[in-house]
Amino acid sequence: MSRRILVTDGNERAALALVRSLGRAGHEVRVTAPRVPSLAGASRYAFADVPVPDPLEAPGAYRDAIRRLIDEEKTHVLVPISEASLLSLLPLQGTVDGLTLPFTTIDRFLRICDKREVLAAAPEVGIATPHQTVLESAGDLHRPGGGVALPVVVKPARSIVGDADQLHKTRVRHARTMDELREIVCSTPTRGFPLLLQRPVRGPGVGVFLLVWEGDVLAAFCHRRIREKPPSGGVSVFRESIPLGAGLLHRSRRLLERFDWQGVAMVEYKIDAETGIPHLMEVNGRFWGSLQLAVDSGVDFPSLLVAAACGESLRPELGYRTGVRSRWWWGEVDHLVGVLRNGGDGARGQAGNGARASSWGAGRSALRGWLTPGRNEILRWRDPRPFIQETARWLEHVRGR
Repeated sequence: MSRRILVTDGNERAALALVRSLGRAGHEVRVTAPRVPSLAGASRYAFADVPVPDPLEAPGAYRDAIRRLIDEEKTHVLVPISEASLLSLLPLQGTVDGLTLPFTTIDRFLRICDKREVLAAAPEVGIATPHQTVLESAGDLHRPGGGVALPVVVKPARSIVGDADQLHKTRVRHARTMDELREIVCSTPTRGFPLLLQRPVRGPGVGVFLLVWEGDVLAAFCHRRIREKPPSGGVSVFRESIPLGAGLLHRSRRLLERFDWQGVAMVEYKIDAETGIPHLMEVNGRFWGSLQLAVDSGVDFPSLLVAAACGESLRPELGYRTGVRSRWWWGEVDHLVGVLRNGGDGARGQAGNGARASSWGAGRSALRGWLTPGRNEILRWRDPRPFIQETARWLEHVRGR
């Protein structure tokens, strides 16, 4: 059955994967973005590319614009992509006749966005977590007995903070010395607390991706990160589908059950290189940037989510092709630049020939990695315009710097 679907955040790579998937399935897909033409809106599968306010800068105006579009276009399904869009639009659930918003409630979404609450629940279902110290305010850094073992990863408990008038993105930072930690903590605005100071887990990143609907896991997928941007840890730019062990699937499912979850979610782990134990990093209750790899591997999360939310009967899809690799080309370029600039471990390069040799050695290793076969996430020969659009934006960004 063809449906009119509205996909937000058209400049996100996940939005492009959704548009391609849903468009191929025969749906009429419209895209919104604060800046058009957008990445997803450039796809041959996009019916329209509509400018809207930025959900971070003006969440109220953004919600009003989306609501008008829903009414004007008689939209059947609304699929928000970013966390900011979900925070703005989930309150529309149940308020628009004939509209399906295939996610959990706003209250449950807010809970799963709280990293501290998620990490507190993880040990109850047998999932290991990094050792961490919680700072409720900057003053906690100097409280008696509050010594911190360095280095640490400094994470705000929430990725998005703010109010009805404006939202703000927070960011994860790294501190190797007490001076660096003090600078990060003291420069964090009040709204950015609490901060989680976590001991780094050294090892590969693994993502477990699930679609849960009415208590059943309808789809599952797993990948490992091969390269990231920035090199010290961030979004994956080259990754591979791998088998999902029954134990990790079971524990991930039980964690989501603690939050009465419904919809898609990414449960992100780091595998400790010494012990082999997966440590939970966070849970993202939304579509993820590397979604195209799951689709290429045989798990069409977008079509399955829409079908489930619209009441279609589905059989669980827990099998997929392993060994499929996916490359975000411009992300790989940024990864290489980061390696050359900062050295192989992502740390700031130090002056001197040794550091320079280390950086170039790491750069040669990264270049060799480009010879590894893998599908291009954005460039598809039957749908090339998104890659052209992304290339133009990347070059514009480089000129701006």
